[in-house]
Amino acid sequence: MASEKEKAERFKRVAEGRTNKIIDQIRLLGNCANRSNYEYSDEDIKKIFSAIENELKVTKAKYQSKAQNKKFEL
Repeated sequence: MASEKEKAERFKRVAEGRTNKIIDQIRLLGNCANRSNYEYSDEDIKKIFSAIENELKVTKAKYQSKAQNKKFEL
């Protein structure tokens, strides 16, 4: 079974890589803002950012719920 240190190191490695991938993809999405290459409506933009923000809320709640749902122990 993996030790706490190994788990923490694995989390850091995996989380950093995934976070950097997400940041890269957000930057690529930003390239679509160039109106000389793309046409979009305000409603399109609202849908995109609503979906992203919703998914961020869901994911953030996964981290926060562990602390909130912790049972009392002696």
